Amino acid sequence: MEQNPSLTEHPDQVVEIQVHRGITGINPGDWDACAAPETIDGGRARNPFITHAFLTTLERSESACDATGWAPHHFVAVIDGRVAGVMPLYLKGHSQGEYVFDHAWAHAWERAGGKYYPKLQCAVPFTPVTGPRVMARPDAPGGIGPVRSALLQGAVQLTEDNNLSSLHITFCETDEWRLGASLGFLQRTDQQFHWQNRDYPDFDAFLATLASRKRKQIRKERDRALASGVEIVWLTGDAIEAAHWDAFWQFYQDTGIRKWGTPYLTREFFDEAQATLRDDLLLIMCRRDGNWVAGALNVIGRETLFGRYWGCIEDHPCLHFEVCYYQVVEFAIANGLARVEAGAQGAHKLARGYEPVLTRSLHWIPDPDFRRAVAEYLQHERTAVSREAAALMELTPFRKDR
Repeated sequence: MEQNPSLTEHPDQVVEIQVHRGITGINPGDWDACAAPETIDGGRARNPFITHAFLTTLERSESACDATGWAPHHFVAVIDGRVAGVMPLYLKGHSQGEYVFDHAWAHAWERAGGKYYPKLQCAVPFTPVTGPRVMARPDAPGGIGPVRSALLQGAVQLTEDNNLSSLHITFCETDEWRLGASLGFLQRTDQQFHWQNRDYPDFDAFLATLASRKRKQIRKERDRALASGVEIVWLTGDAIEAAHWDAFWQFYQDTGIRKWGTPYLTREFFDEAQATLRDDLLLIMCRRDGNWVAGALNVIGRETLFGRYWGCIEDHPCLHFEVCYYQVVEFAIANGLARVEAGAQGAHKLARGYEPVLTRSLHWIPDPDFRRAVAEYLQHERTAVSREAAALMELTPFRKDR
């Protein structure tokens, strides 16, 4: 694929767009100054997944690489020799690991004689978490707007210069979604279910906001999850040992094989994560009769706990609900976190106090006929998603008088 840097002119400066075939070729300080400027005070990233460390872990472990169909083509915007913006980009040979499903688009384009793959994807691999995608330094010359516009225009140019079928920016933030629309991108929405911390002092205070029947249901589920003698342990930082990762790898493989056929992450990913990300990780592990039998991996952000992977080698009723929905709420309350994002989809989360939240993506399709067809589809889909989210809000388990 042609990767020549492009120049985008703006009234006050010229923005040079460079393409990097790996995140390690980009200075970590430069990347994070754009992607996570809040970490300058030494605190956690608002969104850990977009940091240089997390993306490096994916690439070094060969979880996201050319061989797995995630070929890095990261953008760096440079003004007067200084990095002003970044954008995580991958040349994709399939649509796996994205959680914004375009398989029907691919089939339609190929039935019409086109070649849908490879396509260009702006995303965090295997991570259905909303976060910044088109990122500029807060102190970028001329402001962040021109830099972000230049990055988007550069991605469009790369797509069209290489005759790619499409460009997709998934799980982007609302302001990026609006900026993309102003530049001609197609807009898409979907929904997830997030738990919101309304300054609850403890789990019982959260339960008190629910209707009586829902409170009873959750208490029953929690009792049932532990009825077989399962012990639950929270592990972070140096408390996570190699034996925990060995056990969790078995859990993760079991889930991956059942859901995707092949797990997305390699075993090396977890070793890399322990070396560089351990203080931002929460392993919730389940032990019975001295043996680890189930667990869930979570990532800790500045304000949010992100649920990522669950697995088990023994089936226990309601244990998944306990570990992935109730234990993470307990952790969020105990650590003053504002919300829990428990991953993609799952209307069953609604009954457990998780509320519908819209997610957003942007799509660029160069072919005018294909673009027109997708645009019409997305218009109907956005309406349906909005109506469903509104209807689900009426079905939340909270007391009406709260």
